[in-house]
Amino acid sequence: MSKLLVKPKPGEGRIAHVTPENAGWKYVGFDLWKLKPNGIAVGNDSDRETCLVFISGKGQVHAGTADYGVIGERTSPFEGNPWSVYVPAGMTWSVKAAGDLVLAVCTAPGTGKLPARVIPPVGLVKETRGKGNNIRHVTNIIPEWDAAESLLVVEVITPAGNTSSYPPHKHDQDNLPHESLLEETYYHRINPPQGFAFQRVYTDDRSLDEAMAVEDGDVTLVPRGYHPCATTHGYDLYYLNVMAGPKRTWKFHNAAEHAWLLTA
Repeated sequence: MSKLLVKPKPGEGRIAHVTPENAGWKYVGFDLWKLKPNGIAVGNDSDRETCLVFISGKGQVHAGTADYGVIGERTSPFEGNPWSVYVPAGMTWSVKAAGDLVLAVCTAPGTGKLPARVIPPVGLVKETRGKGNNIRHVTNIIPEWDAAESLLVVEVITPAGNTSSYPPHKHDQDNLPHESLLEETYYHRINPPQGFAFQRVYTDDRSLDEAMAVEDGDVTLVPRGYHPCATTHGYDLYYLNVMAGPKRTWKFHNAAEHAWLLTA
């Protein structure tokens, strides 16, 4: 199995755990918690900011001394916009599940200079990218125009049979204004869940070239290179992207041999 593919653990609790140390990079962290009613997820990173994304279900949220009450409303990531919470570095947070809960914990370097805040589903900027069988629907959770120190967080739904993160693009060079260096994780969900999709991660010189079949709940790592996805007939693909790097901006480079697709 590819080292870029992280399979969730069976059962409850923290079922996926990506850190800069075990991913072999510097910036992005990603945890996935699957909780039954009254189960609790907790965290406190002294030098990392956090975005809690309610993939499905509800939970009682505390951050520092603040009680944000029970938030979350959708029963599937394919149903509407998410509730999210931004937590600055150095602040303890906890989420107590009010029913079955799937919670994504996205982290990146921070100093704690920003306040905690709830990010409600109302008002999130949505956009549709691509055309034909390259259409995908994007919801910006923490885009670069919103407050954060390092994190960029977005979720995407790609209809069955379509490509996504396509034409292939990369963001692995600190070469602004042309390209930014951003590590990235993809948390994949499939609807219906017995389906699968594909993701390839590769560089121009093919020193990295991995093709992966992704199933419901898988996490993929993009340390560098191009990283397109493709769904299969009958199965929609959802993914949650977490990006971070030395500069908080998303500037990407399209693969030259496929750039013609942008004007075709």
